[in-house]
Amino acid sequence: EVQLVESGGGLVQPGGSLRLSCAASGFSFIDYTMTWVRQAPGKVLEWVGSIHSTGLATYYADSVKGRFTISRDNAKNTLYLQLNSLKPDDTAMYYCTKGGAETILSPPASQGTQVTVSS
Repeated sequence: EVQLVESGGGLVQPGGSLRLSCAASGFSFIDYTMTWVRQAPGKVLEWVGSIHSTGLATYYADSVKGRFTISRDNAKNTLYLQLNSLKPDDTAMYYCTKGGAETILSPPASQGTQVTVSS
């Protein structure tokens, strides 16, 4: 059974930083591109970025490029999202997904972690 468990969210002031983690189990993590998506209240699911299975290639939405960094530790079956220079518009529930950007076509199966950016 595929399990993805996100953590690390919280309340942060504008300009602040957070590091999200996603612990994966139930599949061969090293074989899959992994993705972060987010959903703000009242809005559709938004692709944030993806990382190739090797970790050697990353891709980002224009809205987060230069501020967010995706990484992975294949030895620990863990995906990360470093969020810097946070803005109120980044407030959302963040989810990790197994696969590439196409995963925004389906509702996330995990519980997500809430990021709230507010002064």
